[in-house]
Amino acid sequence: MEFVTLNTGAAMPMEGFGVFRVPDKKECFDAVLHAIRVGYRLIDTATAYDNEDAVGDAVRQAIREGLCTREELFITSKLWVSDMTSEEAAIAGAERSLKKSGLDYLDLYLLHQAMGDYFSAWRGLEQVYQQGKLKAIGVSNFYPNILTNFCETVEICPAVNQVELHPYYTQEGALETMRYYGVVPEAWAPLGGGRYNPFEDQDFQRIAEKHGKTVGQVLLRWGIQRGTVVIPKSTHPERIEENFAIFDFTLKREEMELIATRDMGYTGTRAKHFDPDFVRMCLGKNK
Repeated sequence: MEFVTLNTGAAMPMEGFGVFRVPDKKECFDAVLHAIRVGYRLIDTATAYDNEDAVGDAVRQAIREGLCTREELFITSKLWVSDMTSEEAAIAGAERSLKKSGLDYLDLYLLHQAMGDYFSAWRGLEQVYQQGKLKAIGVSNFYPNILTNFCETVEICPAVNQVELHPYYTQEGALETMRYYGVVPEAWAPLGGGRYNPFEDQDFQRIAEKHGKTVGQVLLRWGIQRGTVVIPKSTHPERIEENFAIFDFTLKREEMELIATRDMGYTGTRAKHFDPDFVRMCLGKNK
């Protein structure tokens, strides 16, 4: 495993396990427990995923089995927009995440979207962070202009910005902004979110064959070598294992550059955060 150091001084694994759209409790529990057995130590959930409890149950089971200690795990969750209305609402939302997970603390807690009163919500998270219940706080889906204004305004700079990052949406400008403020980039949908058929790309296949790896492993390695934390998601044991086996090879510079040529800019996004209808949907304002 490789690690990146956050602005808090904590070591964050460069690869984690995501549980987006795994609301079934048993399925989520089984997947997370298997991931920990394989060697994952970063688990990423969210209030909106409705599985913080299953993640917490799997964490406790892993500790009981002696697979790891709590200190060796890095558990992330996120505050949804409905709780981003005031400091008090954000504090209550963070406390609900802690209670639902059954964990004494979370290693990282993010504002899920740059929507609602996210400045007030951040001040609430700062208070919970200062109490030690959240070891680090960060943001998600904050585009460069929003992140810049945010970092120039808040008291505690975000440790992480979790955004869509993959070969079809490379977001070089976003990475540059994060580097400027010392914010660690974390990639959701690091394999493209099932939209682009990367596994059928002949260039990707040739690179994978050269390294004795799969296309998925190559793309995850590409993300890590860009300095981004990756959080692939799967409920299939064999794919969970495959996605973790990416620390025994290195892509060459020309291979990294070739993969990046697939960038489609904003047309390559999965979630259209600049779309007013998308914003209204997240805020629950659609008629």
